[in-house]
Order: sequence, then C-alpha cells, then structure tokens
Amino acid sequence: MEAIQSFTIDHTHLKPGIYISREDKGFTTYDLRITEPNKEPAMSPGSIHSLEHLMATWFRNSAVKEDVVYVGPMGCLTGMYIIMTGHYTVEDMRSLTVECLEWILTREEVPATTPQTCGNYLLHDLPMCKWESRRYLERLKTDFHCEYTKLVVETGEKMIFADA
Repeated sequence: MEAIQSFTIDHTHLKPGIYISREDKGFTTYDLRITEPNKEPAMSPGSIHSLEHLMATWFRNSAVKEDVVYVGPMGCLTGMYIIMTGHYTVEDMRSLTVECLEWILTREEVPATTPQTCGNYLLHDLPMCKWESRRYLERLKTDFHCEYTKLVVETGEKMIFADA
C-alpha cells in the first residue's frame, strides 16, 4: 500500500502554524495546526467542536465563501482542516485565519447548538475555544510556521510518498 501523505509529516517537529497539506483535483487542503502534536495537550472535544462551528460559520460567510469546501477538526484534535478551491497562499490563509480568530473572540455563543442543528449539541465549550483561539492567534502573529518536516516512509519494497 502507498503511504498516506499526512502520515509522512514528522509530527515530532511540527509547530503550530498553517501548512498546505495537499493540492489536487482543484482543491487545496490547509492544515491549521493549533497545538504542538505530542508535546502539548490536544484540544478538548468540546473546544474543538465549538471552534468547528465558529470557523465554519465565519469562513462560509466571509469574502472567500464561494471557495470554501470544508472546515472541520483533525481526528488527533491538534488542529483544523480547511479545504478550498481557488488559489490561496499560506499567507492568505494566515490573514483569513487571523481575521476569523479575532471574530471568534468577540462571540458570546456558538451557532447551531440545538438538537435540531447539531449531532452532539451538548458537546461545546466556548470559554476553552476562546482560550485556544487566543493562543493560536498570538502564535500566528509572532511565531509563524508553514513548512512541513517530512519523514521517509517505507511501505514494503520501496519508499512511496502518496496523496491521502
């Protein structure tokens, strides 16, 4: 089997920042890495769920809304994925994300948190979401990272790097 591209990233050297995870078929997947994997605690399920609702709401109502395909959490709870069409650099995404996080910090409630609008409406934590957003915002402004450190992944007889 071929290696999944995201499994070829050296997570022991991955810092909070914004990375291009993959580009293909007219889509770009951005890795918004909020916490430092395996060195800092992952986000709590309630805080990342609230962040998903807030980021999705902001991006789908922003100037780039026509290019937004998906906004959602990583399974490891260390960040978010945003899939876009169009051409956006990591600097473009950094500016958009900063604007989004600043908006989140002004919110008093999380949108779509009723049984009718959310599959797990009780699993939200706005105060912790805002804490994580504030910390990530500061990191994006002062210590920006956007280059992955790759691993060599062997898959049987040969080394392969493949898209996920």
